[in-house]
Parts: sequence; C-alpha cells; structure tokens
Amino acid sequence: MTASLLYRSNCSLGEGAFWHEARQSFLWVDIDGKMLYEYIIKNKKVNQWQFEHRPSMIALDVQGQCIITFQGGVGRFDLTSERLDWLTCLERDTPDNRTNDGAVDSEGRLWIGTMHTRFTKGAGSLYCIDHDFKVTKKIEGLTIPNGLTWSLNNRTMYHVDSPTRSVRAYSFDSKTGSIVFNRIAISIPTELGSPDGMCIDEEGMLWIAQWNGFGIYRWNPDNGRLLDRIEVPVPQVSCCAFGGPNYDQLFITTARENFTPELLTKHPDSGSVYIVKLGIRGVRKNFFGRF
Repeated sequence: MTASLLYRSNCSLGEGAFWHEARQSFLWVDIDGKMLYEYIIKNKKVNQWQFEHRPSMIALDVQGQCIITFQGGVGRFDLTSERLDWLTCLERDTPDNRTNDGAVDSEGRLWIGTMHTRFTKGAGSLYCIDHDFKVTKKIEGLTIPNGLTWSLNNRTMYHVDSPTRSVRAYSFDSKTGSIVFNRIAISIPTELGSPDGMCIDEEGMLWIAQWNGFGIYRWNPDNGRLLDRIEVPVPQVSCCAFGGPNYDQLFITTARENFTPELLTKHPDSGSVYIVKLGIRGVRKNFFGRF
C-alpha cells in the first residue's frame, strides 16, 4: 500500500501530525519554518500561521483550543482569533534546546520531549506537565525524543529516542503519572530507518514513521514483529496521525532537512503531507486539562 500526496507544503521539517475532529481538518507544523498549517478536508483549503518560536507538537485542551509546544515552552493558540497565550516555560535556561514530539495521557497531562538543536547526544529530556502547568522531568539523557503513546489498557507507555532505533516500554500508573522502564518493545533494523513519530490503532498495534525508511511501519509491541508497511515516496518520513470521519485514514508528515540539491531533485515532494486510507481505525487523542 502506498500513501498519496495530500498537499505540497515544502516543509523543511514537517512534524506534529494531528487530526482536529471538530474542524474536520489536519494540522501539522514546520518546526524550522516556525509555521502551523491546517488542511480542511471538505474544501481543501489550507490555512497557515507564522510564529516567532519553533513549534513542534499539537494537542487540544478540554475547551477545544490548540495547545502547541514551542522552543522555550507551551502555548494556547486560538485558530479563529489567532491569539497565542503563553502557558508555561520549558528549558528557557537552555536556549540551544527545543521541544520535539509528545502526547497527552488519559488523565489530561501533557508529555513532551526536548532535544538539542544540533542533536547533541544526551542533551534532551522527557517532561510531564500537569493541569496546573507544573513541570516534572521524567527521563533525562535523551537525544531525539520522539513518538509517544499508551497501550489500550493504559498500563504501558511507549516512547522513542530515535538514535536508539528502538521503542521502549514503561510500566505506567495513570493516576500518578509514574513510569518505570520495563523492556525494549521493538528494535528496528538499520535498513528500515530510524523511528520517529508514532500512533496506535484500535488493535493496539503501533504505526511508526521511519526517518530515511520511506514509509510508515506497523509493529506489534507485544512481540516486536513487523506486520505491515505503508510506502511513502520520500525518505524523511517524520510523523503520522489517524483521522478522517471514521478515523481510518492515516495522515503523514515528511521533511527535507539538510537536503542537497541533488536529493531534492530526486525527491521534490519531500516536506509534503501524505494520506492513506486503511482497513483499521486509530485511537482518538486525549485532551489536555482537567475534565
């Protein structure tokens, strides 16, 4: 199965794939371009917003407003009024670090990773931000923290640190937010690229965007086996999210980071977003905040 081109966005570093159910639209960011994009499915209209800081990840709060992580912190952005309110700071004392990927857990806490802008080994961390914007560091010594999701029974948290080429499983206590490393759930061979963004389907299988792997790969986290592959015709596949009216479509972001002219000529649609309809549904995202 091969993904189809949805929109030529020419992002340097497309990321943050997110389905906005209320608006029936797909949101994503260009981290290096400091842009937020929205593709409205019904009329194929594309909205764009420029920011002063690098955005990396998108969620919704319990009021339906966009929560966006930025280099230096977290903000709430109103897509209608275009007002951005800064909610909390994050690693402002480490200006060479930026946020990367993350997710919201079942209790409405935001988990977000940070990394060095020049990929310094071990310079990143994983943080948990609660409803009152209290920030707690959960894991340190990370390099490129990426895909993050939870098992269907909510007892396991899966997390990617891309250079390790693995998905780590942590025992997860939803009430307290505590995590304890359990095992390596998936190990990815070098020839399949590096794991990046990740989401989970209704059968508990993980769909992983694999950077320099030309695709989205479906893995079983219980036994580590590769089950399926969605081909994407560009190398730097960065993030994926289920969406669409029936949650059976997969939206995919890509990048063209540090491309040579020759590589861009060979893969001109790098940095675009892609879509594929699957025979399985994904799991809806959690909302940030207290219900």
